[in-house]
Amino acid sequence: MEEKAKTALLSCPLFDKIEGEELEAIMEDIPYKTIEFSKGDIITVAGMPCRYADIVIRGSLICSMAALSGKQIEVSRLSSGDIIAPAYLFSDNHAIPVSVKADSKTELLRISKESLKIISERHSQIGLNFIRLLSNINVFLTGKIRVLSLYTVREKVAYLLRKIAKEQGSHLIHLDRSRQEIAQSFGIQKFSLLRVLSNFEQEGAIKIDGKDIQILDLRLIK
Repeated sequence: MEEKAKTALLSCPLFDKIEGEELEAIMEDIPYKTIEFSKGDIITVAGMPCRYADIVIRGSLICSMAALSGKQIEVSRLSSGDIIAPAYLFSDNHAIPVSVKADSKTELLRISKESLKIISERHSQIGLNFIRLLSNINVFLTGKIRVLSLYTVREKVAYLLRKIAKEQGSHLIHLDRSRQEIAQSFGIQKFSLLRVLSNFEQEGAIKIDGKDIQILDLRLIK
């Protein structure tokens, strides 16, 4: 197994608490292959059946849903160690609800669901990890639904600023996505996002400098 693939798998929640040598032994027992995609390639379209456990080795993916109107909502982003739609591998309905697109040059390691079942049965830690992985996805989606359906536009932007500040451990935060991409992730219009950011700045809560935002008063971001 190539070192980059091994490193990615060791960071994958499915192989949590599995050491390097044990991981290599596990992977020797099952067939797998690696697949490469270029930026902009479509990995899967919503409605297609989920037949494989595709683990990101390098690169990044965008998972999105589309309304009948054509409006796109970004559900999540995947990077090294993440698995595409694992909750649908063994569900009664195997249709993946999101479309997945490569956001950069990407490499996936593909394992069949039959092979995943085999290693989960042979290694209790992997089976436990899979259950925990599905539970964490449920928690994430519950939170996502709450933000998308119950929060106002202002509350969504406040949530974003507080979340990034916490993740980056600083009140000087950097946005790694465009305004349009951020708006799509919350299912709002770009001009609505810009209006709220402008309001926060006028209220003295933040100072905007391109993709860098200085949080001046966290109490006002609500």
